[in-house]
Amino acid sequence: MKHLVIYIHGKGGCAAEAEHYRPLFPHSRVVGFAYEAQTPWAAAEEFPAFVRAQRRGYDAVTLVANSIGAFFAMHALDERLVDNALFISPVVDMERLIANMMGWAGVTEEDLQERREIPTSFGETLSWDYLCYVRSHPICWRVPTCILYGSEDSLTSRDTITDFSERIHAPLTVMEGGEHWFHTPDQMAFLDRWVTGSMAAFVRGEDPTASAAMLLGLL
Repeated sequence: MKHLVIYIHGKGGCAAEAEHYRPLFPHSRVVGFAYEAQTPWAAAEEFPAFVRAQRRGYDAVTLVANSIGAFFAMHALDERLVDNALFISPVVDMERLIANMMGWAGVTEEDLQERREIPTSFGETLSWDYLCYVRSHPICWRVPTCILYGSEDSLTSRDTITDFSERIHAPLTVMEGGEHWFHTPDQMAFLDRWVTGSMAAFVRGEDPTASAAMLLGLL
């Protein structure tokens, strides 16, 4: 079976990060996606065309997506283009995240509606159009998915990721002490074992949680 892996980076990342995943998929083609979208509606235009073109001639496509990249993917792709997915620290409730950022910035909903866009001291620009879009376009994701989450993720709470994983029936693996950005040697080793275990389970049709947990030494 010809298998394609598409890597989608998070904010501040790049398509070259796909190089890390090539040894984890030795019998597959691994490509990074250098997307330009900065909003879910732009992703809905850009992502399907890229995946559709890349998957020609392949029997199956696995998505490996980080953070906001996973959020964009869930708004832009579906089970017709992707066979299974591995999400690392995905943003799964953008409305709640925007509300949190508004609180950090001391911005009310009335302020945002009136001004439309408000820059913040922490580098994000709050957008009324963005907030309205995510409210009117809830995530509807049906692709078989495994999720990796760090217990110290500062963008998504544990309750939020747990609720989401249960809603879409996605096995959730939590690295205690892990962060939103998996980058230290220990975190990357954990991530690599999780990828290997989850994909082996997908191939065998088994429970990805159990397979990943065995490789991680959790069982």
